[in-house]
Amino acid sequence: MAITQLPPLSLYIHFPWCVQKCPYCDFNSHAVKNFIPEAEYIDALLSDLDQELPSIWGRSLTSIFIGGGTPSLISVHGIDRLLSGIRARLPFLADTEVTMEANPGTVEAEKFNGFYQAGINRISIGAQSFNDQFLSVLGRIHKADEAKKAFDIARNAGFKNINIDLMFALPNQSVQQAIDDLKVAVELQPEHLSWYQLTLEPNTEFYRHPPKQMADDDQLADISEQGLAFLAEHQFERYEISAFSKHGQSECWHNTNYWQFGDYLGIGAGAHGKITRADTQQIIRTSKRRSPKNYLDSKTSFIDKIRILEPQELPLEFMMNLLRLKNGFNQDLFFQTTGLLFSQIETVVEKCVKKGWLKRELNIIQTTETGYRFLNDILAEFLDDNFAKLRTKETIKIKQVK
Repeated sequence: MAITQLPPLSLYIHFPWCVQKCPYCDFNSHAVKNFIPEAEYIDALLSDLDQELPSIWGRSLTSIFIGGGTPSLISVHGIDRLLSGIRARLPFLADTEVTMEANPGTVEAEKFNGFYQAGINRISIGAQSFNDQFLSVLGRIHKADEAKKAFDIARNAGFKNINIDLMFALPNQSVQQAIDDLKVAVELQPEHLSWYQLTLEPNTEFYRHPPKQMADDDQLADISEQGLAFLAEHQFERYEISAFSKHGQSECWHNTNYWQFGDYLGIGAGAHGKITRADTQQIIRTSKRRSPKNYLDSKTSFIDKIRILEPQELPLEFMMNLLRLKNGFNQDLFFQTTGLLFSQIETVVEKCVKKGWLKRELNIIQTTETGYRFLNDILAEFLDDNFAKLRTKETIKIKQVK
């Protein structure tokens, strides 16, 4: 038996600069001090991609995502040169999803028109809130009206696929204020909404100095229940824990590929990648040098760390992604993407089913609403130690299908 096909391949491009660092942000982002070395950075990105090419010969891209930081700080010429360089190196279709993140405080109509002409066809606007009080607490550089204006600029530039990022459970935020943010977002009529809870991540200012009056469990439950009902009433279908698409369309393919344990190249300072190698029969995770200076100074390799996933790691690696999806997954996908038999994790799956965390109908495994609340407990069942016996088993070879 063997894996019969390699998973889809995406490309993530990290842009590490922003106007200022937000206190909740744990991404690899750095406030601009003097200027952005744009030309040098794009040169480095394309060199980084050149070094990655031998690992994915013969494969095509299914999506591109430019994240950060604040990628909308890049010039139109820079984006055009970057995408042209990628096209010259890797095949992808004209309608391939190409997303750029944009912060409202950096949006200009002329640049958005240029981004669209250069080949960006999906914009993700980091509104976070439509309440100036909460934007100030979050350290955002824009106001609520600028977030609305940014959406209009994107729509007028020709974008037919727009996402709005929103947070809830903000310091001192009432249930009604959280729903009010959703109301404003829905009125703008985006194709997609990302609605997620503010969490205090390590290595952030909020973690070191937590805000007062964070939402308690009862308030979180009320916000979630009312918010989900409101979004469903307005035809936004939940397909992942924090992702909603209008009428079940315009799902973000790039993120869905992550969640389905697909492959992705990661280029840029601090970018992560995951590649299934047909030649070596290995699944490999990589990370690039985090410091923009060190990344730009790279002379031989941009890679900071490289790790080959061991067989006993694969159940957790797989489940921590797939269990986020509302519609679950076909159990055959576990074999197709890991080379391991589903029977090797079946006992653990059935244990979670009995606890009401998962449900299983025929070959489909889904996380229940209760399971979403206990997702960390579910994942603990798939920790490496529970599958130590896989160390001694022969891994199933990966066969490339052309």
